[in-house]
Amino acid sequence: VQLVESGGGLVQAGGSLTLTCEASEFDLEDGAIGWFRQAPGKEREGVACMSGADTRILDRKFEDSGKGRFSVSADFAKGTASLHLSNLKSADTGVYYCASENRRSDNCGLDRTRYDYWGKGTQVTVSS
Repeated sequence: VQLVESGGGLVQAGGSLTLTCEASEFDLEDGAIGWFRQAPGKEREGVACMSGADTRILDRKFEDSGKGRFSVSADFAKGTASLHLSNLKSADTGVYYCASENRRSDNCGLDRTRYDYWGKGTQVTVSS
């Protein structure tokens, strides 16, 4: 399994970004994708997740600070998952990673120990 993130960058507070995770040798319908953020000097924390089956998203979850601002989508045919970030704040700054949980489940989770494979991350910097 290979996961490659893209879409990070520098954005002003209040702006938006879309991060994309391209998955190879992993079917989005066979597990879950999680998004995690690691800020300098802090532990990696869960931001959002989605589980999929039958070309639709079964479950999605968001960290409390992202509710109402973040959303997820997937293109099952292309094998890509996206995290849409809006109304960004300086606290959203960090390296964003996508990860795959290679087990079918109706539910996804923000616990990083659930995930089997990780991408190398993409930097998001929000300037105030």
